[in-house]
Amino acid sequence: MEDLRTRLDIAQLAEIRQQHIGRLLQRAARAFSVRAAEKLHARGHRGLSLAHTTLLSYLDLDGTRVTVLAEHAGMTKQSMGQLVKELEQQGYVSRRPDPSDQRAALVTFTEAGWRFLADASAIKQEIEAEYASILGTERLEELRRSLRLLIANSEPSNQELATDQPNPTPDS
Repeated sequence: MEDLRTRLDIAQLAEIRQQHIGRLLQRAARAFSVRAAEKLHARGHRGLSLAHTTLLSYLDLDGTRVTVLAEHAGMTKQSMGQLVKELEQQGYVSRRPDPSDQRAALVTFTEAGWRFLADASAIKQEIEAEYASILGTERLEELRRSLRLLIANSEPSNQELATDQPNPTPDS
């Protein structure tokens, strides 16, 4: 039986692996996150990892249960619970009883968490301005529309993202 490696063009395969749209989107998202983390650290948010900022991006402004955070982030409840505990220790979030179910707790932003949100919002605007200076405003808006269209057509539950309305939820 012929070895599959002998039939594949290894150089072409390596190129495809690095340049396909999924990898490029992943690398662009990672670059955005790293740049945002650098800027957050410069503003005093030094104890936050990318996992922490991801958790904070899933936290609703009026609070979210740990189970919902875990589901949105695609991780176990236990792992999310650990991240919440770390953010509690750093003073970014706290837990309070869920008014709709006293057996459950909501994770909510503290004053430091709200400062983080304000800084993260300003940083996102800074990075988008950097991107606009590279791409031009028109191309950046076309990229945003194209990404929304791809997202909307990848999952039926994301149909609302196909519109040209800005996403009101902070990503960081």
